[in-house]
Amino acid sequence: EFARAIEEKQVAEQQAEQQKFIVMRAEQERQATVIRSEGEAEAAKLISEALKKHGDGLIDVRRIDAAKDIAESLSKSANVMYLPAGQQMLLNAGGAGQRLGGQQQ
Repeated sequence: EFARAIEEKQVAEQQAEQQKFIVMRAEQERQATVIRSEGEAEAAKLISEALKKHGDGLIDVRRIDAAKDIAESLSKSANVMYLPAGQQMLLNAGGAGQRLGGQQQ
């Protein structure tokens, strides 16, 4: 009986230590989330201030980067057809002379 009581006490101490560890880990994760959020808020503030001060140059650069990424992705696709600027001959190929709803023009 005495040995069983000692064993139960040791198990209880181990469980208490495990719970302390879980609480410490949760607190660290909470602090990391707060710090990350503060950093993101500061970054957004700095970007906003830079846009006010220097105009929309950053947005234009990001737009160009996005267009470049899209163009690169499309250029690797076998299902892409390139048309010269101003060419619309294929846009009406499926329903030439029809409006939405099936009415004739």
